Amino acid sequence: MMYKLPLEQLDKFFAAIAKDETLYVPVDVENVGAVYQPWKEGTKMSKALNTLRSAKDFFFPQIQPMVKFRREGKKIEVIDDRKESEDFVIFGVRACDAASFDVLDRVFLADPVDTYYENRRKHSTVVTLACTLPEETCFCTSFGIDPAQPGGDARAWMTLDTLYVEPVTEKGTALVEKLNEVLTESDDKDVEQQKFYTHEILKHLPLHNLKPTDNREKEMEIFNDPRWAELSSHCLGCGTCTFVCPTCQCFDIEEFSGNKTVERYRCWDSCMYNDFTMMAAGTPRKTQKERFRQRFMHKLVYYPIKNDGVYSCVGCGRCLKKCPIHMNIVKVMKTLGLEEEE
Repeated sequence: MMYKLPLEQLDKFFAAIAKDETLYVPVDVENVGAVYQPWKEGTKMSKALNTLRSAKDFFFPQIQPMVKFRREGKKIEVIDDRKESEDFVIFGVRACDAASFDVLDRVFLADPVDTYYENRRKHSTVVTLACTLPEETCFCTSFGIDPAQPGGDARAWMTLDTLYVEPVTEKGTALVEKLNEVLTESDDKDVEQQKFYTHEILKHLPLHNLKPTDNREKEMEIFNDPRWAELSSHCLGCGTCTFVCPTCQCFDIEEFSGNKTVERYRCWDSCMYNDFTMMAAGTPRKTQKERFRQRFMHKLVYYPIKNDGVYSCVGCGRCLKKCPIHMNIVKVMKTLGLEEEE
């Protein structure tokens, strides 16, 4: 069932959600870009296609407190002060970021389940927003994602004057049922027209025909390709690509020691760093070529091998925009012939 409300009543829609749960929407921050922030009266939602960092932050934060220890003499008290018990709604998640949750779920919800991630997923309701003006850096369709028909618990479309909402899961249905005072039933005529226009735009984007090949049977051939040396020679090892990526899941665990307490937390890490997986004997990847190769082998080969052909990339285009030397997964695919011939 499709529902709608006039776009001029968007704040009323947001207020109805925020009455019972914390609502996060993309907001423009000066000199930063679009970021998710709690909605409050007067908040203006960003019109940017993508946020600076993805909605991954809600489930796998850049810094995640894990546990505290308090020392009193020879006694040690273990303190679990997790706060992932409050329900929240995220509005405006694009199709690529919504698809990234499936990639992360396959990692964090596999045995042994990551309870920190699991708790946040259980307490969230994701409302996606269809794309109307995909950008030149977008290539989500390469991985079977339709930006005009996103996933999520509920999905929304915005025309010039109307917001349309369609529940997808039980969570989405429960959310929409609580909004019956602001939403009215609707047909999907305008939505179908908007999908058509979006699909027409996609046909003219430079990366529209980019299709990854099935590389699962060519693991060692790709691993030993001599062209990795040239590709990696330009990489600065800055890790920017991993920090804006919605599917990267590497982390390190650190401890901060105070006078009587020790706080353990995890934080994002990057396979592009020279101290990644550092051990007493050193690191297993001593050169930038090895680290560079690891990142893209994982996206295009290792992850699909372990996950029935699913790639660890959703084509959001953030790495294309943010890499300071314009080295990205698209160039890797094209250089190594990891794309289908047209």
